[in-house]
Amino acid sequence: MQEKQGYVYIITNELNTVLYIGVTSNLPKRIYEHKTKVVEGFSKRYNLNKLVYYEISPSILSAIEREKQLKSKKRVYKEALINEFNPEWIDLYERIL
Repeated sequence: MQEKQGYVYIITNELNTVLYIGVTSNLPKRIYEHKTKVVEGFSKRYNLNKLVYYEISPSILSAIEREKQLKSKKRVYKEALINEFNPEWIDLYERIL
């Protein structure tokens, strides 16, 4: 049986002041959950619902490893990733549907 691919993603708020890095096996579903605030926690508390970055990994385990790696980096590194991938910091949600 083939393992599910995974996604590492970064969401932010309207003013791009707070970044959240997450991992999932179903990116559209997970971002929808952030947008509709169905899950209690950090993203709901800080109104994080704009998808500005994501990566596709061959497995959920590799996605988790990448998430840990990104979380250990400074904000300037994360901003550089977003700027390269999505220079306008637009919400990419519609593109992943």
